[in-house]
Order: sequence, then C-alpha cells, then structure tokens
Amino acid sequence: MLENILARRGVSVKIRFTVKAAVSVGIVALAVLLPQLVHLALGQAGGTQWLPMYLPVLLGGCLLGTWWGLGVGLASPLVSFAITSAMGSAMPAAARLPFMMAELAVFAAVSGLFSKKIAENGWLAFPAVLLAQVSGRAFFLLLAVIFQSVAPFTPAVVWSQIQTGLLALVLQAVLVPFAVMGLRLLLKKDHD
Repeated sequence: MLENILARRGVSVKIRFTVKAAVSVGIVALAVLLPQLVHLALGQAGGTQWLPMYLPVLLGGCLLGTWWGLGVGLASPLVSFAITSAMGSAMPAAARLPFMMAELAVFAAVSGLFSKKIAENGWLAFPAVLLAQVSGRAFFLLLAVIFQSVAPFTPAVVWSQIQTGLLALVLQAVLVPFAVMGLRLLLKKDHD
C-alpha cells in the first residue's frame, strides 16, 4: 500500500526505500514491545491468548507488501528473541522461535500480497488479514506435523494454541483492517 501511494505522489525510489525501511523498523519495534506489555499485564499465558506480535506483523504485510512484510515477519520474533534473551527471559522461547518466524513470515507475506489492491480499495484489508491468519496458523500446524518427532510441538499442542488464540485472531481481523483503512485515508488525504 505504501509503495503505491508514494509512487503515485512521484516520490523517488530512494525516499520510498527509506520510508519503507523506517516503517519496517517501527513495526518490528512494536512487535517487540507489545508482547512485553501483554506479558507484563497478563503473564505468560497472555501471549498465547492475545497473540500480540501478530497484530504489528499483519499491519506490516498490508502496508509494506509481500517482500518487506516477509522481512518484518522474520525479523520480529528474531529481534524479540535477541533482546529478551539478553535480558534473561527469551520471548519467544528458543524452541518456538523457528516456528514463530515461519508462521509470521507467512502472515506478513500473504497479507502483503494484497498490498497493492488495498491501496486502491481499503476494504480488501479484511480478506488480506483473514487469509493471512488462516494460512499462517495452518502452516504452523503443518510444521508441527512434519517436525513432531524432533520438536516440542505436536499437532495437538498447536491445535490447542490455535483455539486459545482464536479470540485474538478475530479481534485482529477487525482491528488491523480498520487501522490499515485509516492510514490509507490519512495518506491519500494529504495528497488530495
């Protein structure tokens, strides 16, 4: 979405790159900070129930497109792990990290596929987020099936986590598209 809006304004490629890089850094920072706040307020179970890292990553995919979104999806859990490990309490846990990186990469890449169309019609953020959520969670479940003999996640454990986080997914399926549509209107308004 950002790429299209900036290109329509005639913004140079260098400035577009800089804007997308700055937005990506901001989204990754939010994806690191938000889980910390949720865990502080609601404890360890708050992360599984409210999926706080997913919201910024979905937002990043919709705003930045597939490739930048993919980078945000991969970087968010990795940066969170690096920072929180240095503080003595890794989030996500090392065993969950590769699974979460894969899942969030799918979330961001799939929602990013809609980015150009969202620039034209903000309502397309709704199917973008829903398809991303279903694809990401299904991919996590598939990875659990494939790697259950060597990973701490069985399909039953993953299915339980999916059920636990269902309310958060529903809320995010509403909040993220409205946030994207609001940002779209603000960015287009400045141009009109």
